[in-house]
Amino acid sequence: MEEIENKEREEIFSRVVRAGKRTYFFDVKSTIGEELYLTITESKRRFNNEQGKFFYEKHKLFLYREDFEKFTMGLSDAMEFIRTGKAPDHPEIEQEEIATTNNELIGDKHLDISFEDLTSDPEIK
Repeated sequence: MEEIENKEREEIFSRVVRAGKRTYFFDVKSTIGEELYLTITESKRRFNNEQGKFFYEKHKLFLYREDFEKFTMGLSDAMEFIRTGKAPDHPEIEQEEIATTNNELIGDKHLDISFEDLTSDPEIK
């Protein structure tokens, strides 16, 4: 019974967007503390040649309320660059804040993290 209550409390709103070979799911959920957050899931239908079956490859992104403004600005900037070929200028944002995309500052040290580092598949590295 408690699982059903948690499931109902978590799923607040959902929107499905079909876009060509991909489907995007925008789901608003609730934490135990009743804070709302957004999950964005990209789903692609793939074929496994070895098994001869289709499967769905999914990628999820969790976006919390405190990050909405920066996320929206970053997404908007990237989309504007794609449309115009020009990088948006934000003089009100410090360059150091923008530069933390690939290098996260922890204390006095920077960690260089790339997507390749996040996989356990040796063929991808």
